[in-house]
Amino acid sequence: MHFDVLVIGSGPGGYVAAIRATHFGKKVGIVERSELGGICLNWGCIPTKALLRSAEIFEHMKHADSYGLSAENVSFDFPKVIKRSRDVAGRMAKGVAFLMKKNKIEVIAGTAKLTKPGTVEVALNDGGSQTVTADKIIIATGARARQVPGLEADGKRVLTYREAMVVKEMPGSVVVVGAGAIGVEFAYFFNSLGAEVTIVEMLDNILPVEDEEVSKELAKSFKKKGIKIHTGTKVENMKKGKNNVTLTVSKDGKSEDITSDYVLMAIGVQPNNENLGLEDLGITMDRGWIKVNEYYQTNVDGIYAIGDIIGPPWLAHVSSKEAILAVEHMMGEKVVPLDYSNIPGCTYCQPQVASVGLTEKKAKEAGYELKIGRFPIRVNGKAQGLGETEGFIKIIYDAKYGELLGCHIIGPEATELITEVTFAKSIESTYMEVLHTVHPHPTLSEIVAEATHDAIGEPIHT
Repeated sequence: MHFDVLVIGSGPGGYVAAIRATHFGKKVGIVERSELGGICLNWGCIPTKALLRSAEIFEHMKHADSYGLSAENVSFDFPKVIKRSRDVAGRMAKGVAFLMKKNKIEVIAGTAKLTKPGTVEVALNDGGSQTVTADKIIIATGARARQVPGLEADGKRVLTYREAMVVKEMPGSVVVVGAGAIGVEFAYFFNSLGAEVTIVEMLDNILPVEDEEVSKELAKSFKKKGIKIHTGTKVENMKKGKNNVTLTVSKDGKSEDITSDYVLMAIGVQPNNENLGLEDLGITMDRGWIKVNEYYQTNVDGIYAIGDIIGPPWLAHVSSKEAILAVEHMMGEKVVPLDYSNIPGCTYCQPQVASVGLTEKKAKEAGYELKIGRFPIRVNGKAQGLGETEGFIKIIYDAKYGELLGCHIIGPEATELITEVTFAKSIESTYMEVLHTVHPHPTLSEIVAEATHDAIGEPIHT
């Protein structure tokens, strides 16, 4: 079986690459050993957002009185919450299957191994094997939850995000190890449904990649919800009991034990690079991640790699964009390399967190003189009407030329609001372009203009 383009992996990088290749009239195949749509659709982005939506609505129901409404004896059916999430994931995966069929993409269910440039041996899921050749190959095998020796997840009491999405009982208590996006989202989810939640983070702040002010604001919000937070804290030991887990943690030379029903390990990811034949072909890697150039070519002619397998940022929207650019490059199109400074990051707990560009600390380290504007969500009319007034926006401009350098939002619909700023930054806008853009009223988007007014010393509503 021969293809013009063969894609290994069908996540948001792989399946998008396959579809884009068909736009050039190419014969395309895709090898997938598990589920179409990869981790994102089946065990990541999509089903977690379904879980978080259930938690969000439950919180609104508990506070119905603040809206002049009455909702008594509010409760939830945990298995139904889980089932809804799985149903949403299932529908999305079926959508990818439909797109494969619509675009006449051959799906091969099995595990791929590169044997030489242009040749792949597939161990089929039904027990057979098949040799596949292709003019161009795209590796998009992604990543999985990182395992740390001595702290390995067992899928029973010590979970990764995958097991946490289908846990059979509502936990009474959970310790979340790692306070990146996955960790804080699950902390919010379980806390909202009544679990006693503790976060343990080795670095000094939760969401450590975000602007420090935002991280501290989220920590303050979480503490109000009853979430216990241990930052600057290291896990020294783990002891599993029949119905619980005890972690020994340390900070500043002092140790303590924390016992909970479950532990969720959310401490990063590791590449799915095993048994791909990468070493045999001499494909260059860096700590397990495939090295590529700005067009996603590996050092082996005709073989490209995209998505999580090439390293951070491990984001679905990045994978999809890399997929399109890689295919366009292999087809001889003129490609402008992706500017990774314009990648938005989103965390879907409540309040939501979203950002793009430089933090204040990074901007100062880069030597910029700054104009920084802030605007509290509580002053925004739409937020008042929604009854969601936590948080703020912080927008950062270069003082010399007025260039938009970064934006950091914590508050309602932050993950939607960040797109405007990402677009503005991608076209090298200054504060003048932002202020010349009329923002409709009343909307949450007005906070972007309000913060910009503040940055240049002309605040309107503060």
